[in-house]
Amino acid sequence: MNPKYQIGTAENRAFLQGARDNLLAFGHRFPSPGGSSYYLGDDGTPWTDRPRETWITSRMVHVYSLGTFLGHEGAEELADAGLRGLAGELHDDANGGWYPGIRADGTYLPDKQCYAHAFVILASSSAMLAGRPGAKELFEEATETFLRRFWDEENGLTFDTWNTEFTVCDPYRGLNANMHTVEAFLAAADATGDEIWRERAGRIISRVLVWAKENNWRIPEHYSSDWMPDLDCNRDRPDDPFKPYGATPGHGIEWARLITQYAMSAYPAADGKISEKAAPLVEAAEQLYNRAVTDGWNADGAPGIVYTTDWNGKPVVHDRMHWTLAEAINTSSTLYYVTGKQVYADHYSAFLQYLDEKVMDHVHGSWFHQMDQHNQLLTTVWPGKSDLYHATQAMLIPLYRKDLSIARAVRDGAFC
Repeated sequence: MNPKYQIGTAENRAFLQGARDNLLAFGHRFPSPGGSSYYLGDDGTPWTDRPRETWITSRMVHVYSLGTFLGHEGAEELADAGLRGLAGELHDDANGGWYPGIRADGTYLPDKQCYAHAFVILASSSAMLAGRPGAKELFEEATETFLRRFWDEENGLTFDTWNTEFTVCDPYRGLNANMHTVEAFLAAADATGDEIWRERAGRIISRVLVWAKENNWRIPEHYSSDWMPDLDCNRDRPDDPFKPYGATPGHGIEWARLITQYAMSAYPAADGKISEKAAPLVEAAEQLYNRAVTDGWNADGAPGIVYTTDWNGKPVVHDRMHWTLAEAINTSSTLYYVTGKQVYADHYSAFLQYLDEKVMDHVHGSWFHQMDQHNQLLTTVWPGKSDLYHATQAMLIPLYRKDLSIARAVRDGAFC
């Protein structure tokens, strides 16, 4: 195996850092005049005819806040531009909260999404750590809005979607928004020192693990308003970008990392190893990861992780999404450092080799966002290269401590 793919080597660190710098350079043209993020095309050219969305803008603020810690030239100005968009044109001054996005003609996308609001918390947490102007005020408003509109204190989970005026709540409940809420809450705890955010993340995780265990570690994604799993949701639209039918191996992998981060931060051991209270959570994370990788990786005779499977682990949508690979890189490295098991280091090497050979765009930069089962470029769900969040994190998380959110870890220089 080429040492640049082997975890912990100098060659691997150099590979990750070079890829990270490529990504940060690729995204420089994201800000619109008002600060919201353009959707980026194949070579980083803004696609100005597409809506400028809150979740993408928030991700760019997060990424370029990371860039400020790394000394990337221009990162401060880019993070500030995105913050301006979140505080300005994407903000709903009449009803509170954030629109999902703004169209090219200046009209707004309808509804209010938990998913987007969770990313505003993540963005403002990272920007606050970076000392960016207006970040603290944005964080305070984002968390207040989230707790008032999206946090279900009784169930320890989140509501998913309101109408624009926050008067009608959609009966759909989903775990994608809850997953990114866990990420945002852990980031908020690490940015502020207020452990209530970590406790809330733990409440979500405890519910998800019950459903996962009951379903052979394939996590149900979609639920009714009373939190009953809907295993047939979108059976007729299996490749939906946000609500696909069946199990999503990439989410099982992503949950595994977040659960491990929560376990190691909420229940630390004096020697840095796995404490007695953290152990069951880490074991559950391993179950989720191993089920997802067994079901998804090389499942159809070609390298890559399939987008979805049925409830028996058979591939449904064979496409490979770049974010799934990014999370596989993150989680395999996390589980290796936490457990010391060689199998995770071996997976990490295989994932990085596949990334380098198939998914990185060595001509135009960034990563291809969607490929078919033969690893040919596909644009049916994710044309272009919308943002840098998953890819950039995947080039950083393997290098840093596993009990910290990535912004806090990079700011503190908290290497493994």
